[in-house]
Amino acid sequence: HVQLVESGGGSVQAGGSLRLSCAASGYTYSSYCMGWFRQVPGEVREAVAHIDSRGNTGYGDFVKGRFTISKDTTKTTLYLQMNNLEPEDTAMYYCAAEDTPFFRCALNVILTAPYWGPGTQVTVS
Repeated sequence: HVQLVESGGGSVQAGGSLRLSCAASGYTYSSYCMGWFRQVPGEVREAVAHIDSRGNTGYGDFVKGRFTISKDTTKTTLYLQMNNLEPEDTAMYYCAAEDTPFFRCALNVILTAPYWGPGTQVTVS
């Protein structure tokens, strides 16, 4: 039973930073394609970042070097370090995972991944 639980969201001023965490359980964490997507009510889901089983990463164009995705395999935790936040980053952020090999791991996979958590709210003012 795959479980993902996000934490670390909050309210910050523009230019500030947040570090999101996602605690994963119930599957072979290290072999999965994992990532983050975000969504504002009434708008389309937007892929933020992905990381494959080999540690290769990819980011949405809007990230522009501000965010870093990483994972701690010993703690089965996924992270998203977000710096220089902008009001446009305000959204609910979700951790997502799919059992797919590293060469198929991509942002579009994160958007349609079968597993995701309840989300954590990020508000930038």
